[in-house]
Amino acid sequence: MSNSQYRPAALVTGAAHRLGREFALALADMGHDIALHYHSSLESAESTAGELRERGAEVDLLPCDLSRHADLPGLVERARARFPHLSVLVNSASRYAAGNLASTRPETVFDQFAVNLVAPMELMRAFAADSESGCIINIIDNKVAYAQYDYAAYLLSKKSLAEATRMAALEYAPRVRVNGISPGVVMPMSSRTEDYLRWRLDGIPLKRQGEPANLCRALRYLVENDFVTGQILTVDGGEGMFQVGRHSENYPGDA
Repeated sequence: MSNSQYRPAALVTGAAHRLGREFALALADMGHDIALHYHSSLESAESTAGELRERGAEVDLLPCDLSRHADLPGLVERARARFPHLSVLVNSASRYAAGNLASTRPETVFDQFAVNLVAPMELMRAFAADSESGCIINIIDNKVAYAQYDYAAYLLSKKSLAEATRMAALEYAPRVRVNGISPGVVMPMSSRTEDYLRWRLDGIPLKRQGEPANLCRALRYLVENDFVTGQILTVDGGEGMFQVGRHSENYPGDA
C-alpha cells in the first residue's frame, strides 16, 4: 500500500516557484506528501516535484486557475482523493499589481481580490468542510501594516485576507486552526535594483534581507504548535513596526 495512505499531506497553492516552492520543500522535510498546485508554470511545477520526490515525498501536480472559483472545491477534493491524510493547506499563491486609488479601475480590484481573497476563502471553506482536524496557513504581506495607497487593490486584498484569517480561526475552531505569515523583504522581484534593495534594507531595524528559511521556520511553528490559532506571524526584521511617528521629542521646530 502507498505511503500516502499513512503520511500527512499538504496542499500548497502556487507551489511551482518562489515562496510556494520553499513552503512545499519545507513541508516535505517535515514528512508531508505534497499536493502541488500550479496555474500555468508546468515546467517549474515538474522541477519542484522532482526536488520533493528526492526528499522522500509523494507528489501530485494539480493545475487550477484560482480565479475560476467554481473549480476550487474540486481542487481540494482532488488533493484529498490522492492524499487521504490531507491535514495542511497553505494559501501561498497571490496576484500582484501596483497602482494607487486614483488610477485603479474596478477590473483590477476584482482581479486582485479574486486570487488574493476569494480563492483562499473558498479553499479554506472546502478544506474545513471535510477535515476532522487540520491547519491552514495564509500567506499575507508585511505591507498590511501600512496604508501604502500606491498598491491599493493588492494591499486591500491582503488586508482583507488578514481579517479573513482571524474570522476563519474562530469559525472553524476547534477542528481546524487558521493562522497567517506576513513576509517582509525575503524574495524581492528580479526587477528590483541593488539601489532599491539597499534603500529598503536601510528601513529595516535588523538592517538585512530575510531568507526563505526564516519563513519556513514560521511555517513549521504554526504547523506543529497545536495551541496557536488566529495569529499572523510577521517575519520582516521589524520593518512593519518601523513607524515612530511624530511627537514632541522629535519635533525639529525648536532646534
